[in-house]
Amino acid sequence: MIERDIFVRRLDGLLEVEGVSDWGPNGLQVQGVAEIERVVTGVTASLELIEAARDRGAQALVVHHGIFWGHQSPVLVGSLLKRVRALLDAGITLCGYHLPLDRHPDVGNNAPALRELGCTDLEPFAHAKGVSVGWKGRFETPITPDDLLSRISDVYGVKAPTAFLDGPAEIRTLGLVSGAAQGELSTAVGEGLDAFMTGEVSEYNFHLAKEEGIHHVSIGHHASERIGPRCLARWIGENLGVEAEFIDVPNPI
Repeated sequence: MIERDIFVRRLDGLLEVEGVSDWGPNGLQVQGVAEIERVVTGVTASLELIEAARDRGAQALVVHHGIFWGHQSPVLVGSLLKRVRALLDAGITLCGYHLPLDRHPDVGNNAPALRELGCTDLEPFAHAKGVSVGWKGRFETPITPDDLLSRISDVYGVKAPTAFLDGPAEIRTLGLVSGAAQGELSTAVGEGLDAFMTGEVSEYNFHLAKEEGIHHVSIGHHASERIGPRCLARWIGENLGVEAEFIDVPNPI
């Protein structure tokens, strides 16, 4: 068991939220009961995930995509009201960590994934809101495009990513920025990388990859951001004296 306020402070410290600008608040978003024994992590604080956390008996829910964003109305109506009401009725504390979870070297969405894909010599890569958010690395032994797709399938469980395989036959370097970071393909080109991975894809990526001679792979926004919450659940369970589990609410996007 851990006190709620200590729990939030520990996560804020781990993910270094202070001073990080973002599109929404990082850290505590909804205050629940004072003591926490069970935690659920996930990608997005959808009503389905909130109800799953409630059914698991969780007192805290930690997500990558919280429920408050700068572009939305703060008025509690519709979907937002349903989510807030479900949290309050269940006494669940909600914490959201967006860019801080993308950029973390140990429990984030990008660096741990690169390690699982077989990369070494990791370095920060690409920026958003003035901070680095992605990572890049290299393969000690070059791999083929087919090898990369096979590893992506093993690590992410994505069988048919959108792949523009226009780069070199031997891949030595890979950049990864999870989510909607298709615009960072230009950054990967500028840094001379052989391949670039992200969650989403846009029309222009097809032509840019072809003309610049780089591999571009998009695996889906949701799929690209499961690894961070999964790693965070493991860290919470090992370091905060509570039970923690990652729950995946499928999203095809």
